[in-house]
Amino acid sequence: MNLPTALPNAKAGIQRLGVFGGAFDPPHLAHVALVEAAIVQLQLQQVRVLPTGDAWHKPRQLSDAANRVAMTRLAFADLPSVVVDEREIGRSGPSYTVDTLHELHAEYPQAQLFLLIGEDQRRSLTSWHQIGEIGRIAIICAAGRELAVRAWNEEPGTAPTSPPLSDTLQARIRTLDMPLMPHSATDIRMLAATEQALTGLVPPAVERYIHEHHLYRPH
Repeated sequence: MNLPTALPNAKAGIQRLGVFGGAFDPPHLAHVALVEAAIVQLQLQQVRVLPTGDAWHKPRQLSDAANRVAMTRLAFADLPSVVVDEREIGRSGPSYTVDTLHELHAEYPQAQLFLLIGEDQRRSLTSWHQIGEIGRIAIICAAGRELAVRAWNEEPGTAPTSPPLSDTLQARIRTLDMPLMPHSATDIRMLAATEQALTGLVPPAVERYIHEHHLYRPH
């Protein structure tokens, strides 16, 4: 896959900017595949990958932020157009996507923003904080509907039941063409807890990091 490279220190040259947030606890191959697909299909010049800070919507405590950032950097190290952005980690209080989009719009006023999300996130969009404003600022780009329900950072049994999206918001959503990748961060953590191999689920460097740092093992 031929991926365009970023334009370092050239904000004025970036016209199409991807934004991909998540717990990344841990980052896995479906995350990487989504970003690769978005770069090619949307012709993105740069993608900001943002590990979340205070995940107000998560039913569990996230792993240490430093480990999640380190794993995210390893996961996306081979994609030169990806910048791992720590702004949400350093933000006090709940971390909302709309705040990040406002900041990036101010930093890149000439750029079209593309918010990258998984299919499970598409189904929960109506519950997002200021979703109307999100749809105004960015084009929302979701993984294909055939993607397995538990393919990202979700917890078992938390699939939301949401009202239909408005026509205006629906018009701002694009679908990314992706193969079926039923990766689940929950399942990966369970495997890591018993020191099982994670081959084919996370990038090799992330697997090494998890095992070397004894992540997700019961205390």
